Amino acid sequence: MTEELIRAVALADTPAKMVTAVQNLAATKDIAAIPTLIAVFGYNNPAAAVVAAAALTEMGEVAVPQLISQIDDYNYGARAYSIRTLAAIADPRALDLLVSAAATDFAPSVRRAAAKGLGNLHWHKLDFPESHTAPKRALETLIFISQDSEWSIRYAAVVGLQALAKNSDLQQPIFARLNEMLTTDAEKSVRARVQLAYR
Repeated sequence: MTEELIRAVALADTPAKMVTAVQNLAATKDIAAIPTLIAVFGYNNPAAAVVAAAALTEMGEVAVPQLISQIDDYNYGARAYSIRTLAAIADPRALDLLVSAAATDFAPSVRRAAAKGLGNLHWHKLDFPESHTAPKRALETLIFISQDSEWSIRYAAVVGLQALAKNSDLQQPIFARLNEMLTTDAEKSVRARVQLAYR
């Protein structure tokens, strides 16, 4: 059954047929569908990619290892969908990938998605001492990119920092950095987002 639906995705010859084929495959909630759903991110069909991302997010943790191992190094659009999906699942196994994507990816859409994801990971799923050190890595990365030359990356860093501030151990350095941005960031929308983070 799933195999036929996977084949239907491969054979879809119009954007609309592709969306329908992906919807049908997504409905199975079968883990055998995971590699195909990830591959859909690279098909240049945003509607189908959104359906695939939602299905993978719903599958949750079981999809994480393949999302990480199948990351597309060549297609930044596909990479952005993968990073967004990992951010939505919020599994801390994605930390290394999110850190490197936020700090070094050349595509702003990928970096923004990773920055937002870094603030929201489920740290409680890690064992000690990782549960203590991993959030600090996220913090270091977000503070680093909060100084980026591209304003939209700094904006995303603020979103990540606001979410990370739920971790009481990290509040002091987070609010110190946000205060600094409030007085020094040249971009009005970034300063406005910092003010929102305080509410």
